Amino acid sequence: MATINWTEVTEFVLLGLSSWPEMQPVIFGLVLAMYLVAVMGNALLVIVACSDPKLQTPMYFLLSQLSFIDIVLTTITVPQMLVHTLSVHRTISYNCCIIQLFFFMAVGSMEGHVLAAMAYDRYVAICDPLRYSTIVSHRLCLCITLTSWVVVSLNSLLYSVLVSRLTFCGNQVTHFFCDITPLLQLSCTRPVVNEMLIFTEGVAVVVSPFFFILGSYARIGVAIARMHSVAALSKALSTCSSHILVVLLLYGSVIHMYLRPSSSYDLDQDRQVAIFYTVVTPMLNPLIYSLRNQEVKGALRRLFKKLCISGNFQPGSQANREWQHIS
Repeated sequence: MATINWTEVTEFVLLGLSSWPEMQPVIFGLVLAMYLVAVMGNALLVIVACSDPKLQTPMYFLLSQLSFIDIVLTTITVPQMLVHTLSVHRTISYNCCIIQLFFFMAVGSMEGHVLAAMAYDRYVAICDPLRYSTIVSHRLCLCITLTSWVVVSLNSLLYSVLVSRLTFCGNQVTHFFCDITPLLQLSCTRPVVNEMLIFTEGVAVVVSPFFFILGSYARIGVAIARMHSVAALSKALSTCSSHILVVLLLYGSVIHMYLRPSSSYDLDQDRQVAIFYTVVTPMLNPLIYSLRNQEVKGALRRLFKKLCISGNFQPGSQANREWQHIS
């Protein structure tokens, strides 16, 4: 019986978003602009949530965690993609690829857990407002956050180890970063264990927060249906609308990318969805939470006013009068 000699893969070639050379400058400009907006917008939300005294609540602690995760998630993938877009050599070493896979899966999974914690926060605030301050505390949010980081890190470590044990028949990854789906496609044999884990343990870790969110909003929906005050109803809907929109953006792309049979994978389409998940969604999140949240907008005005004062604006100056009029 003949022995098949498989060459050991020491590096991968990331094919990027497009193979058309004329599209590379356009892709570079668009992605760079979105990346800068995403990083600056989320960094501003983190600064405001941590520095403004009126935002020292569990909800805004969780919002700052979500913004931090968005910064890390997009930074794991986008800078490398930007370099490769304008470069002839698009290689990444084997070890760096596995490390990137680990951090991407851990941080990406963590986003769902934070959104689930935010859903629970909204559930208690609407369904049990009198006991909100005793049930949802900073300590509880911190414990949830730390526990979630441990869970997603162990989950990501498991996947990274299993992928590192695969034998690859090629090194050209049809993606702009090392994601699990295109790596499994390069395996010389069908990775049955990995696929089973995606649909069992992966569902438990990644999708269980989504079902928790659905359960929370089902209870919130019942509570809203019983409200007789128009003002209370309007406030409840306003409180939840931003969070619902972010959940739909996240899980719409995640379910499309990962939770479907391997026979239906379309790597070219997945690259387009991935750019939405890794760049567009982190860019939109701070806009959604700032434009639709009066408390955040008020905190941003106070922050800018403080910066203007520290910039030696005179109390009677025209610029200061204009700023007070805007505020």
